[in-house]
Parts: sequence; C-alpha cells; structure tokens
Amino acid sequence: MTLIECVPNFSEGRRREVVDEITAAIAAVDGAHVLDVQSDAVHNRSVVTFVGEARAAAEAAFRGIAAAARLIDLNVHRGAHPRFGAADVVPFVPLKAAELGICVMAASELAARVGRELEMPVYLYEESARRPERRNLADVRSGEFEGLRETIGTDPARRPDEGPARIHPTAGAVAIGARPPLIAYNVDLASDDVDLAKAIAAEIRERDGGLPKLKAIGLAIDGGVQVSMNLTDYRVTSLTTAFAAVRSRAGVRGVDVRASEVVGLVPVEALAEVARAALQAPRLGVANVLESRVLDVVMEVRDE
Repeated sequence: MTLIECVPNFSEGRRREVVDEITAAIAAVDGAHVLDVQSDAVHNRSVVTFVGEARAAAEAAFRGIAAAARLIDLNVHRGAHPRFGAADVVPFVPLKAAELGICVMAASELAARVGRELEMPVYLYEESARRPERRNLADVRSGEFEGLRETIGTDPARRPDEGPARIHPTAGAVAIGARPPLIAYNVDLASDDVDLAKAIAAEIRERDGGLPKLKAIGLAIDGGVQVSMNLTDYRVTSLTTAFAAVRSRAGVRGVDVRASEVVGLVPVEALAEVARAALQAPRLGVANVLESRVLDVVMEVRDE
C-alpha cells in the first residue's frame, strides 16, 4: 500500500464550525485518515493534514475543496496570510521520495476535476507546474484574490492551467501541486515594527541571497510581528538554522524573539536535528526514537 500525504490550506481560521465541516468532508472518504488540524485566527487560515492512497487522497482533497468553496467567501475574508482561494493551496507530498511521481499524477487529475466540476480556476505549482514561472507558489498567488479577479480574464500570463479563465466569485482560485516535505515555521518578535519583520525575512530568504531552501515573509500579527517561513528542504536549512538566523538579525537591532511555532506536522528527522543541536549529541537520530522503532517492528510484522 502506497500512502501519500495531502496538506490543504483553507482560508478560514476563526469559525470553528466551518473548519469542522471541511475536515468532516475530508474524513468521510474511505481510506483518508486525518492526522492533524491547526487553525490560526490571526492568519485566518487552517491547515489539515491527512494521508491515504492516491485515489482516496485525491477524492478527500476534492471534497475538502468543494466544502470550502461552499462555506468561505473571500470577499469578506481578512487575515495576515496571503491567499487567493477558499481552498488556497492543496499540495500532495510523498512519504517516500521515489513516490513523488504518484503525487504529480494525483495533483494533475484533481486539478482537471476541480476545474471541470467546481468551475474554479486551478494553477499547478511546484513539481506539477506546466510552466516554469509557476513553480513558486508566491508567484502563482501574486496579487491575491483581489488582484487575480482583475487580471485573470485579460492577462494571458494569468490564465489558469485548468478550469475557466474567470475567478470564482466567492471561492477564488486554487493552487494544486506536488512537492517534497515542507516545514511551515513562524518566529514571533517582541516588536510591533512590521518593517523590521519584512527586512529580516528579506535578509534570510533564498531569493534575496539568504539561506538556501528557505522562503520567508514578514507579517503583522496581533500584539506584534512575525517572520513566517517555509523550509522547503529541512535537510539543507534546518529549523535550528532558521531560528538562529531570525534571532541573530533581530538581536543586532535590539529585539528579542518572543516565541516560535511549527505549523502542521514535521518529519521526525527534522526534530532529531533540533535535539542534536540543543543537546550537542551528534549521534542522536531517528533510531533513538522509541515510537519510530516500534513502528518499524509493526510494519515488518504486517508485511510478513
């Protein structure tokens, strides 16, 4: 059995009943297993993590997108995080690197179905991108819902990969793709200076000459500001490295880190790296994690 992960981000983090209904639509699919749901009221965004075989995962993602389109109106949506869709981004993630192709196929088939049945414009990104300029999600989502609404029907560069060349009046558009595991990680600063957060983000992110495999933006949040990051390859730039980069750059400006948070689920190896650094224990790894070793035994017994 080949399981893949799906991590849709929905543009609702304040109405618990809406998030619950979307999650229930996903969980109702036989073979789809919801692992985690995280909502953030400031970002006004929820991240649902589930796994299943490719067919079940694609069906569950479709039902989640359909529920979000019915329940979320972007005309009245406000939040700190950029968005252009009710179901803003729907990535498929392989649990084994060799299975990325399965995720690309699932994304392509889902995109066609969403465009056809829900009449929503769909943009394929990352490994599923049909145009090189659409690999980067930030470029795909440029202008957000309001900007895309004005340009989708007139600018050839904004024509969707699937679905109509017109914005859905309330649900916007959706980015669907396949990508390796990604860690969403936020660091809150003890400051209310959003320009400071934006400056630090610009200094550390890859596209501006900073850390490789790191995306970052600066955001205003309730009670302060935040450097919001995506670690697109935690083996290249780790959680420890990302945190240290923000803390050091804030420190030279006389600002402390207030807190940090991981959004969604992370590979255990990423946390093992944090432990290695904190404990100065270079040989500490996944093999030292009790639950990981128990799971290995369970899988071996099942496969016999």
